[in-house]
Amino acid sequence: MATITATEHKGESGMAYVRTKDYPLCKVRYIQYSASYEADHWCAKGHIAYCIEGQLLIELSDGSRHVIQQGMSFQVSDGEPSHKVYSDIGAALFVIDGAFLNP
Repeated sequence: MATITATEHKGESGMAYVRTKDYPLCKVRYIQYSASYEADHWCAKGHIAYCIEGQLLIELSDGSRHVIQQGMSFQVSDGEPSHKVYSDIGAALFVIDGAFLNP
């Protein structure tokens, strides 16, 4: 049986509170971003994410920016393109990661 871990990640500004459950083929996470959150790194991992509440800005390494709001989802494959997240008002996301996102 997989255990649930809870971690806190300090961003460039704000905090991300993450609950994770690891399975053999994927990882399932609930992430809560504080208001004024800015990630402290660019991520090259693939994700499938659903916004439960709030709003998140996703910046891709190609310079494009996408606003994700409650009820919206996004997906990105491993390594293509790298992305960074921001949230002015805070957000809660349901995220699935796994090797199946490696093109």
